[in-house]
Amino acid sequence: MVIGVTEQKPIFNHIEHVEAWLSDFNAAIKVSANKSGECKKTLEQLFLKESYWKDALAFTWCLETYCGASVIADKLQHTAAENSIGQLELDKNATPPSLVNRAGTEVIEAFLTFNTSIARCRGIVRLSPDKGEPAGLRAWTLFTAIDALMGFEEKTYSNRPTGDSYSRDFQGPNWLDKRIAAAGYTDREPDVLVVGGGQAGLSIAARLTQLGVDTLIVDRNKRVGDNWRNRYHALTLHNQLHVNHLPYMPFPPTWPTYIPKDMLALWFESYAAAMELNFWCDMDVISASFNDKKQRWLVELSTVDGTRRKVSPRHMVMATGVSGIPNLPDIESLSSFAGPTIHSSQYKDGDDWSGKRALVIGCGNSGHDIAQDLHSSGASVTMIQRSPSLVVNIEPSAQFPYKLYDEGRSNDECDFITTSMPTPLVRQAHRHFTKAARSADKTLLEGLKNIGFKLDFGDDDTGWQFKYLTRGGGYYFNVGCSNLLVDGKIDLVQFGQIAHFTQSGMTMSDGKKIEADIIILATGYKPQEVLVKKIFGDEVATRVGPIWGFGEGLELRNMYCQTGQPGLWFIAGSFAQCRINSKYLALQIKAVEEGIMPLHKSTNNL
Repeated sequence: MVIGVTEQKPIFNHIEHVEAWLSDFNAAIKVSANKSGECKKTLEQLFLKESYWKDALAFTWCLETYCGASVIADKLQHTAAENSIGQLELDKNATPPSLVNRAGTEVIEAFLTFNTSIARCRGIVRLSPDKGEPAGLRAWTLFTAIDALMGFEEKTYSNRPTGDSYSRDFQGPNWLDKRIAAAGYTDREPDVLVVGGGQAGLSIAARLTQLGVDTLIVDRNKRVGDNWRNRYHALTLHNQLHVNHLPYMPFPPTWPTYIPKDMLALWFESYAAAMELNFWCDMDVISASFNDKKQRWLVELSTVDGTRRKVSPRHMVMATGVSGIPNLPDIESLSSFAGPTIHSSQYKDGDDWSGKRALVIGCGNSGHDIAQDLHSSGASVTMIQRSPSLVVNIEPSAQFPYKLYDEGRSNDECDFITTSMPTPLVRQAHRHFTKAARSADKTLLEGLKNIGFKLDFGDDDTGWQFKYLTRGGGYYFNVGCSNLLVDGKIDLVQFGQIAHFTQSGMTMSDGKKIEADIIILATGYKPQEVLVKKIFGDEVATRVGPIWGFGEGLELRNMYCQTGQPGLWFIAGSFAQCRINSKYLALQIKAVEEGIMPLHKSTNNL
């Protein structure tokens, strides 16, 4: 999730106030256990009554958010003592304390560093005047996050690999020989098996590899990058390049603002090679079972031609996306249609349908893009809307949440700010973005209403990003299809207006017949729980529970954290989400491997 901001203003005269708050905070967490009541009272006074503390593994080994001064103080006083939290200090290598606007609130934002007994950590505190005590500054938000495990740092910069394989060795195998041998797994088992080789799988595998955790990616596609390469011909990313980098390797500065799918697919191939990732293509997971005694998985894999292989990793990371199995809706009478009926995942391009008639069922990004592609290929297209959709122009409106990345900060700092914001405030920020987008897109939205297109703006007007975070779709970044609908160049039909489908198309409630040569189901995908049940069985699926969305909590359910099933982890989301959260997921797995963190379910996301 990304948070836009207004202009940052360094306020060096306020540094002393931030340091005063830090001094009080540091003193409070050092109070001895026999003075815990005093400690809690002091900590509580340092936070606004309505405040938030978000922790990413530093204090709690969880991804968790705590709300309210009393709750925060109670949790802090216990976890600080348990983890030997050191002094919180201003980060001299980050942007100095600045006056910024976050979620519509002006605050002093300061970057922090501190250590625990096992890790180097970073943080952000945002201070705001207490309305009840105008003279004092209290914390509105506090973010604490692990940055590196001491003694187990990533193999980057001064810690980069050295030795014969990376210099000159005129005897024995060279680097390529060793890479081929490593990827074969003929003499060992992987520590981690990552299922899925898209941005999620590549991100977590790269992070784990840099931490020295032996990781294997398996993907059902024949080639690295096929998860993008095999999608419809006209596809490009719908958000801008600077938000979409993978860990360690940013895209070249020569690349276009919106990356075409085939360009991205080639990058995935080069990324996997450059990051020395072990990757098995053309490999599907048939089944997986966990041996409680051995604390290992037994995973059966199969190639398309039926060749079987078994591996026994300690961890499995499901990186198959927000959802991986096409959702084929049970629409009465649809089977009557005599022509081809395909899911959007099977659609390639509209070249074969020039001069033909197409029905596109669904009004998300895929439905609109496919309809536009068919139209541009000379097909006659009718879009069928089953439920209200959110529509936002790709520029400027869809980019409002990414304004932070346009400020000239480093991507790392932008990512850190993004991660630091608690979900309630992110919701608040996105209501602002949605309001601004509705104003900017007023003409287009009125045009859509006039043709009967049903619009919505997300739960409580939180916009497209929370639609993605809760259901994985239900919105469209307009790159021209909405304009074609408004102009009548693509027809629109509401699903409720259809009487029934026929052999040659469909009959409307008013008796009108609409002929078709093909029907495309742009109806999304089934939730991840379906894939979990298929691979792991009912018992594991029940143990894990819902995946993605928030439920009653403030963190995405079972994402980037321990689950109810030991050794089973999940990662999914946008490029930014995968880039950011792969770090925290990898650090948890590394901590388990080194005996720092137990292999059991945390209280996160319950």
